[in-house]
Amino acid sequence: MSVRAIRGAIQADANSAESISVATKELLLAIMKENNLSPSNIISVLLTATPDLTATFPAAAAREIGFESVPLICAVEIDVPGALSKVVRAMVTVETELTSAEISHVYLGGAKALRRDIAQ
Repeated sequence: MSVRAIRGAIQADANSAESISVATKELLLAIMKENNLSPSNIISVLLTATPDLTATFPAAAAREIGFESVPLICAVEIDVPGALSKVVRAMVTVETELTSAEISHVYLGGAKALRRDIAQ
């Protein structure tokens, strides 16, 4: 087993608790599916949100999908003028048999624009 970091991002529909929660769950579930992971493989998750997402913590949504024992932390992204709005980002640190080249980083919805080189 190796320790790897997996990146991902998704754009929420609105600054509402429901929208942030739905987006966060979709992103984390996609990261797990694409990389054949379960919460037991996850060491920790750093979640960030753009400054316009203030209605809830993305980590609260992660706890609802099996991340109860996973260390989670939320932070605010740098407020760069012209940056994509309403984005939840994740850096998931995992134990896996996958090599760095086999890791699938996940960019969904409007966040595909952030990494067109690796977006789904």
